[in-house]
Amino acid sequence: MQNWEKIIEGCKGNDRKSQEQLYRYFFPPMMTLCMRYCKSEEEAITILNNGFLKVFKKIDTYHFNGSFEGWVRRIVFNCLSDYFRKENLRLKFLILEDYNATIPAESIEKLYEEDLLRLIKKLPSSSAEVFILYAIEGLSHKEIASKKQISEGTSKWHYSEARKKLRELILIQKTNYYHAK
Repeated sequence: MQNWEKIIEGCKGNDRKSQEQLYRYFFPPMMTLCMRYCKSEEEAITILNNGFLKVFKKIDTYHFNGSFEGWVRRIVFNCLSDYFRKENLRLKFLILEDYNATIPAESIEKLYEEDLLRLIKKLPSSSAEVFILYAIEGLSHKEIASKKQISEGTSKWHYSEARKKLRELILIQKTNYYHAK
């Protein structure tokens, strides 16, 4: 078990050992988050290192309110988003690997981050929250269940329902796009 207060205070004091401890501890889960959206490990590491740089620059704004890991995750995710926006690349939040109801890749590729977020806002709030925590922030169903005080099965159900509804919304959007032409 890490003594996060001591490590965070060390990072606030620009202590290199504390920074290294934080980096080594959070590198694996944050790398997993980055690899969900990046095509190469090199790209993911670049974004992740920029994220850690921001974490160290902004660490004095963390006041031990809420989850520290969530705070770090939010900063790294914002770095991901900024990178794709800056590079004018499309950020795919959805991985639609359902074999029964596949959606053509070209329709997903036409969706930009803002479009996907707009569609996510149309979901029932509990399902949208679970979807964001799982698919975007990279939390496990176990972590979501603990955070939301629900069972893992309920978390999985909300995620599944969110994916189904998003598929429907994407198909409606695609249909409307083609009818407008």
